[in-house]
Amino acid sequence: MVNKKMLLLLFLMAAIPMFAQTPGGITIGAGEIKFIGGVIGMGLASGLCGLGQGRAAAAAAEATARNPGASGKVLIVMILGLALIESLAIYTLIIALQSTAK
Repeated sequence: MVNKKMLLLLFLMAAIPMFAQTPGGITIGAGEIKFIGGVIGMGLASGLCGLGQGRAAAAAAEATARNPGASGKVLIVMILGLALIESLAIYTLIIALQSTAK
């Protein structure tokens, strides 16, 4: 019951700005839509890169636990993989910034 009340309160709080708008309506420019697209793209890329990095680190820790003698090779491969995963987030940031700058 508490969750339903909180959800109703959230909906009412979200609807309040609607009543403060001018009668002419909202005008959204092309630059604003590009910015929102860039934000959503960067958020998705960062979140998925974080998941990928977590899975890579977990797999490397598991591999090191199974075979401690190969920990050096596993570490090198993990660092290379993490660098490639992080480069995806950096490329997404560059694309998002370029698309919003135009």
